[in-house]
Amino acid sequence: MLQETLFEAIHTGAKVLQQYFNGEFKVTNKEGINNLVTEADHESERVIFEVIRKQFPDHFILSEETGEIASDSPYKWIIDPIDGTVNFANGIPLCCVSIGIEKEGSMLMGAVYNPFMNEFFFAEKGKGATLNDKKIKVSGQSEVAKSCIVTGFPYTYLEMENGPLQIFEQFIRAGVPVRRLGSAAIDLCWVAAGRFDGFYEHKLEAWDSAAGYLIVEEAGGRVTNLAGNSYSPYQHGIVASNGLMHDEFVQAVNGNWDPHIITY
Repeated sequence: MLQETLFEAIHTGAKVLQQYFNGEFKVTNKEGINNLVTEADHESERVIFEVIRKQFPDHFILSEETGEIASDSPYKWIIDPIDGTVNFANGIPLCCVSIGIEKEGSMLMGAVYNPFMNEFFFAEKGKGATLNDKKIKVSGQSEVAKSCIVTGFPYTYLEMENGPLQIFEQFIRAGVPVRRLGSAAIDLCWVAAGRFDGFYEHKLEAWDSAAGYLIVEEAGGRVTNLAGNSYSPYQHGIVASNGLMHDEFVQAVNGNWDPHIITY
């Protein structure tokens, strides 16, 4: 029943995205410039809550727009009703609904659905990861210098050593292709599917990564914090990769990298 409810919730939320997409809706701003929230975010969240509460009224919920609805349940639903809201608000179809389910502090299931590309990613702990019911796995690239990676930037710039722009510049100067899609959940899923070899970001919230990081791990990849240690979605920094190049990738994200000479 847990998986069925997860699937129903994420598809119900995605229908809201489809209904509002490229239409007229109210847009407001949260903390930071261009940190948008739309009517569709709130409506998607509302219908997702309805589905979950119908089957599991006592479960803990953590969602981007509402925050915590706390309970003593060992189950926690971690919800982003629209990941990639800026894309959504501008009619760019790189956005999704992301829902992770945590049990007693460990991620149990995760699902990410982009209805505009008809891509439904799902993982259950210990059972692998799928895209539209077909097994997926991470890439086989072993060198950062030959990789294709993806990142995102915070709405409020972080003044820190080896910050987002410094690390981005490092990769660009080394000739490494870096993409910026605007949805961390999709970024992670595309690492899981082998489209990207790695993903890093300096400032995420739990709802951005909870589902996606489990999908990466279940596809055979590796996810850590920026220091290369055990990852929790309640930490802001993340490094995700196919695993083969992870240690080098962590060094690069920390500004401690000497790019190899690329020979093809």
